[in-house]
Amino acid sequence: MRTVAVVGASLAGLSTARSLRKQGFDGRLVVIGDELHRPYDRPPLSKEFLSGTLGEAELALETEGEDLAAEWLLGARATGLDHTARTVRLADGREVRADGFVIATGAVARTLPGSAGLAGVHTLRTLDDARALRDELARGGRLVVIGGGFIGAEVASTAHTLGLDVTVVEAAPTPLAGPLGAAMGAVVSGLHADHGVRLLCGVGVKGLSGGHRVDAVLLDDGRSIPADIVVVGIGASPCVGWLEGSGIALDNGVKCGADGRTSLAGLVAVGDCANWYDPRAGHHRRVEHWTGARERPDAAVAALLAGGAVEPVVPRPPYFWSDQYGVRIQFAGHAAEADTITVEAGAADDRDVLAVYRRDGRPVAVLGMNQPRLFMRARKQLAATTA
Repeated sequence: MRTVAVVGASLAGLSTARSLRKQGFDGRLVVIGDELHRPYDRPPLSKEFLSGTLGEAELALETEGEDLAAEWLLGARATGLDHTARTVRLADGREVRADGFVIATGAVARTLPGSAGLAGVHTLRTLDDARALRDELARGGRLVVIGGGFIGAEVASTAHTLGLDVTVVEAAPTPLAGPLGAAMGAVVSGLHADHGVRLLCGVGVKGLSGGHRVDAVLLDDGRSIPADIVVVGIGASPCVGWLEGSGIALDNGVKCGADGRTSLAGLVAVGDCANWYDPRAGHHRRVEHWTGARERPDAAVAALLAGGAVEPVVPRPPYFWSDQYGVRIQFAGHAAEADTITVEAGAADDRDVLAVYRRDGRPVAVLGMNQPRLFMRARKQLAATTA
């Protein structure tokens, strides 16, 4: 293999480039990214960067003096893949030919229908998104966050700290019930009420009102919530539309084996766009977490360089964290697999808790709120139990 093209220049793409060099690939390495920015860290965008306590230089993922001997094609959007010709087509008409490909195009924030062109309405996924939202929040006013997931909750927490009047609207009866389960989702989302942030659950959004600029969020039950700024945090969709017609199997992202291999030889996928097979569960999962983008490229690169001749390593249970209202929230595993949840340290009402999720008595997930030491111990035990 003389040339490898990595399509995607965020954390997963950078981690892949590093892993290629670490695993001995010394050929031509091309990294293609649709943003103009060098790889940067996304988790701080909704927290420290948004609040102004972290600058852009501190978001950089590359270390000082790091040189991967790669060709960086930034501001270059991939528009197609020709597997037979072994080329990736770019929006500017260029083509990149390679022997091996890594798909790391990530995901894009979902938008609210009818919100295009309405000033004051934001999503938060990229550095440019965060720049625009930060400038708006600095003016103060009334913020409505649509979606009570982790991005929405983090934005609400940051905006509250900045002194804005904040309302969170969540269509589900309980925020975070998907990733955490209903019981612990209610505990974590209780942080909003603890800090005087309004949380409206079980009601959908009908639309937005305003002329040039948004002035209210219209709810399905007839209520109207005044808004100077709206943040739409209703999830993300994998960026795989450019692969339509390429012959690669797509199913909620790029469908992969347990080592990231796709249905096409010489192609692997990593990061938020990759739907990997989970041998523990017996089905595929698409994991949108920082640690997955950081850790899984090692296995995908090994499979790519060896042509699939290596035994897949079972990935560790997914792990993510969130900082809200001064509370560090950490979670590992899969809440949906649990039939019981037990609080094993602290108290849920105090938002200082370690909870273990079990199925048939076996740990399948763990949640910590302000319990970093106990959580990390429980996470290691979970990984050992599920290996």
